Parts: sequence; structure tokens; C-alpha cells
Amino acid sequence: MTGSIFELTDKVAIVTGGGTGIGRSIALEFAKSGAHVVVASRKLANLEGVAGEIRDLGRRSLAVATDVRQQEEVENMVQTTLGEFGRIDILVNNAGASFGCPLEEMSPGGWDAVVNINLKGVFLCSRAVAKTMIEQQKGKIINISSIAGVYGSPMMAHYSAAKAGVINLTRTLAGEWGKHNININCIAPGPILTEGYQDVLKASGITELPAAPNALKRWGHPEEIAYAAIFLASEASNYMTGETICIDGGVTIIA
Repeated sequence: MTGSIFELTDKVAIVTGGGTGIGRSIALEFAKSGAHVVVASRKLANLEGVAGEIRDLGRRSLAVATDVRQQEEVENMVQTTLGEFGRIDILVNNAGASFGCPLEEMSPGGWDAVVNINLKGVFLCSRAVAKTMIEQQKGKIINISSIAGVYGSPMMAHYSAAKAGVINLTRTLAGEWGKHNININCIAPGPILTEGYQDVLKASGITELPAAPNALKRWGHPEEIAYAAIFLASEASNYMTGETICIDGGVTIIA
């Protein structure tokens, strides 16, 4: 992509939740576009393979075990990145998790666990890179929400509330940090066929993929989220901030 406004040549990116699924795809597509990528998640074993794939693409990479719910670990992730690369150009807040449960049966601990990883993690990671990006007077933060955060989702009140918070936090921080030339935008994926979802199907004994509930009548692929992330990380999106892009194959237009 040399010479393209969408290229990320020698940009330094952190991708949380970068070991699997959408995060892995974003990390690899960033590397293909020229970025050096730090991948972070709780499980180092998942990260090391991705970091190796990035290096095979000719880019530099670090794998940093990080629980985004823990301030000390987030600060270590940022300081490790700065120690290796000297700057941070892009942060992708992708780490997240959930489980299905009716609200009346949900424990406070279950609620806190999901809200902390999906929303508190975005707060901690964004705050941790803020000083560097403000000093640089430039930066791109991309938050991964969900269409559940836009429209809600049965059995997922904790996740939906947290992802709605991510959308609002995106708009709020965009307003606060725009004067520092920091662009903050959000992607809300719809039905995406990740390894995690396929594992859930197998564990449930489901052998055939359910029909996708959208206008395109198909499931999305992780790289289709990654392509949007490249746009938001590149110079092509310099005049865009505080926005949420829904990438769902047209879920709402068939409702």
C-alpha cells in the first residue's frame, strides 16, 4: 500500500485482545499495511503466535501479557511499548468478553466482570496512552463496541450496557482530546464468525452455522472489521472523530 493515504508505514499500534478473533485480524492487517504492532491480552500463549506472524510480514512486534482491568498491567503495556518504539500512534481497544444470562439471575460479580473488561479497560488503556499522544499532538484511538451497544441484546444486559458506554466514552473523549489532534472513533460489529463463536457452537452441539440475521444473509469475517480499523487508523480519517461505524451486514434494515 506504499503511497496510499490508507497506509500505516512505520506507525506504532497497540491492539488489546490481539491474540484471537477480531483483534488478531486487526493486528495482522495493520502489519500488512506497514505498522509495527504490540499485541496484548491476558494469555501470552495466544499472543506469541500473532507476534511471530507480524514479524514474518517484516514488521516489528511485541507480545505483552495484559489484563486491561488492572491499571498496573495497562501502564506496563504502555511503558513497554514506549521503551521499544519511543511513541504510540494508534491504540485499538478491542479486549472484551461476555456470557449469556437473564438479568434477574445475574450476580453482581458477573456484571462487574463483563463491565470491567469491556468498559473499564477502554478507560484505563485510553488514559494510559493519553499523555504520550497529547505530547505528540497526534494519535488515533479506535474502540471496538458492538451493535449490542447500539440496540441492546437479550440475555446480554451487562455486555450491552458496557458497549453502549464505550460508544458514549468515544464521543466524550473525542470532544476532550480533539484539540490535541487525537481522533477517537468506534466500530460496532454485528454477527462476526470468530473462533470464539465457533467454539461456542461446538460446545453447544450445534453442527451447522445458524443463518445470519441480516440483509446480506451471511456472517461477517474478522478481516472485514480490520479493514475499517485501517481506515480509522490512517490519514484517510483525519477529519473524523467521535463517530461509531456499524458493520453488521444490515441487521437493522430487515427488522
